[in-house]
Amino acid sequence: MRIVALICARGGSKGLPGKNVRLLAGRPLIAWAIDQARAVKQIGRTIVSTDFEDIARVARDAGAEVPFLRPAELAQDNSPEWLVWRHALTYLKQSEGTYPDALIVVPTTAPLRAVTDLERCLAEYEKGEVDMVITVTDAHRSPYFNMVRTHDDGTVGLVIPPTSTVVRRQDAPIVFDMTTVAYVAKPEFVMTRNGIFEGKVRSVYVPVQRALDIDSPLDFSVAECLIQNPHDQR
Repeated sequence: MRIVALICARGGSKGLPGKNVRLLAGRPLIAWAIDQARAVKQIGRTIVSTDFEDIARVARDAGAEVPFLRPAELAQDNSPEWLVWRHALTYLKQSEGTYPDALIVVPTTAPLRAVTDLERCLAEYEKGEVDMVITVTDAHRSPYFNMVRTHDDGTVGLVIPPTSTVVRRQDAPIVFDMTTVAYVAKPEFVMTRNGIFEGKVRSVYVPVQRALDIDSPLDFSVAECLIQNPHDQR
């Protein structure tokens, strides 16, 4: 099976400026994702999609390919990452004559992932009869028990009101949070559909201590703390 890893890293992060090249435990954040992808023996190529030459240079130094710079219209705050995936797949089709068998997207924002997390995602995809594999972890809140929304009259209520009396969170249906640890996609699905849940999706569970998604200075500080104290990173 021919597998390509894609790491998306635009230069205009607003929540944490310079996030993708910011040093985490002495290494640029993007280097963590590159190292993890390159450690998976099934992955044949690790490609970075960026619009920023400084990120491209750091990515190449870390061992990734940067065969193109992403066009500006795909690097805006509101640019759907789905279209970034399509752009990379279009390049692969044009340069190699065919799509890879699988595209594994490895976001820079989840540096605490384990290489085995990526391997398990690929193993789940290789079982067949699936368009996407996503990663999930334990939910922090339940829409059946302690997540509320505001009504037009200013009152609040549960996001999903229970059909029977639920007095304990443990009695509510089990839900999970999606994570940014990894996504595995069938290339033809990405090119012909407009979102993850338009197809058949399976999931791989990742422990919460490996599922941190860095989107703010606080998240970055938490990641540094966990990396420096790895005793619970199992």
